[in-house]
Amino acid sequence: MNSFTEVIGLLNDEQGRDALTGMVRGIEREALRIEPSGDLATDKHPESLGAALTNSRITTDYSESLLEFITPVHQNIDDLLTDLTQTHAFTVRNIGQQQLWPVSMPCYVGDVADIPIADYGSSNVGQLKRLYRKGLTYRYGALMQIISGVHFNFSVSQALWDRLYEASDKQLSRDEFISESYFGLIRNYRRQVWVLPYLFGASPALCSSFIKDQPTTHPFKQLGKGTLYLPYATSLRMSDLGYTNKEQERLNISYNSLAEYLTGIQAAIKMPSAKFEAIGVKVDGEYRQLNANVLQIENEFYSPIRAKRVTQEGEKPSEALARAGVEYVEVRALDVNPFSSVGIDAQQIRFLDLFLLHCLLSPSPKSTPAEEAEISQNLNAVILEGRKPGLMLSRHGQPIAMQSWLHQLFDELSSVAKLLDGGEQGDYHTTLAHWLAAVDDPSKTLSGQILTELLSTQRDHSYWVKDLAQTYYQELMDYPLAADVEQAYRQAASDSLQAQAQLEAQSTVSFDQYVSDYFAEPKLEAV
Repeated sequence: MNSFTEVIGLLNDEQGRDALTGMVRGIEREALRIEPSGDLATDKHPESLGAALTNSRITTDYSESLLEFITPVHQNIDDLLTDLTQTHAFTVRNIGQQQLWPVSMPCYVGDVADIPIADYGSSNVGQLKRLYRKGLTYRYGALMQIISGVHFNFSVSQALWDRLYEASDKQLSRDEFISESYFGLIRNYRRQVWVLPYLFGASPALCSSFIKDQPTTHPFKQLGKGTLYLPYATSLRMSDLGYTNKEQERLNISYNSLAEYLTGIQAAIKMPSAKFEAIGVKVDGEYRQLNANVLQIENEFYSPIRAKRVTQEGEKPSEALARAGVEYVEVRALDVNPFSSVGIDAQQIRFLDLFLLHCLLSPSPKSTPAEEAEISQNLNAVILEGRKPGLMLSRHGQPIAMQSWLHQLFDELSSVAKLLDGGEQGDYHTTLAHWLAAVDDPSKTLSGQILTELLSTQRDHSYWVKDLAQTYYQELMDYPLAADVEQAYRQAASDSLQAQAQLEAQSTVSFDQYVSDYFAEPKLEAV
């Protein structure tokens, strides 16, 4: 196994730099639709945006109110952000006076029964998607499901794989080498995932309506009429208040190889849950959930990163991975950035490039149960107290100051920046300098900036966010959306409505049979 320094040296020529810069990225951004009052919009997904089931660019996640914007993959960061901005601009022009909620934690919700579960029509695939979400409601409640995030999809060039494979011992086939290298990236990412909520966590505060009657041991402080916050928190979205599933704590899904990962996912899908069994699957002739297992389907497995491959029609994610290996990774630990109208900015993307390449190019030993516990403890510490002066984490069982670990990481990231920039200065060096300032001064992290703003003005979080929503609404309304671009979005919306109608006309199998066929035993064998 080559050291990080050796791999950097291996790529230190023109062809190596070209191979590194050939990475591609895609973004999925979630955003609640809200009324001008700041309340959750509870009407149906606007027809002007097309059919959520079949529109590849604008869909919904859990709720009719929770939009999801999906970009195609791009090699150029400016093109990626332009694409995402155009999708936002088209959307705000087609939702009347409604606006997009620009943070991760939800706006004020009076009665959770008012949160509308996403409706994908009467086709079997549409009904399956809706029933899965209905199951989530019974299992975890609707409120948890309307938390928003940003997902970052990332893959490196075939030219880079050529260079790395040539330098390997070639004991694996090239395809096997790529999959196992992506799993090496994933293991290293998990070891250092806490870096992302430290820098980019943007949910240190929330509306007290989100807690409602939930018991909580967190020592919240109160601001204004209804804002709760933790003084050093970075990402309450990633805490036990956010995306959590206590039942999943007993899953033992390994990232030590693609084969072990697939075995673990399959076991999880079949693992019965007494808690979910008590809900019932079909009660009085009406489905409540897809099944009573710990996971209804693979997507229910909450993870801060996923190994992915584009699926073929009717294929499950694990079947795609088994068929042809890992194609890209999906980073899922990002809060919505409230300082951007589209939830993420170029400085974050460039840092993610550096961070993920570092994870890929560094040695990545297999993980142990002790290390998994350490990973969980470090992440939880940074989520709840990431900006606390002198915060200590654990690395290889030894205590280390978080700030020291960050400085060591940034020193190594500078080697990657030098290759990507082709020298000692450039966009990636600028990005590193920008975020290094936040290492030395926690108030410059996203969460630090938010709390500084709230505490200095003594404003309720919801009022601050509502003003941002109005500002971004106007900014996106004023965005110069070219006529041909707008027409392309309209055409895509129209085509998606037609495609959904065709699916509904073709659904001849009963839904009961469709569900039974969907869970038929897959034949999984990693390539």
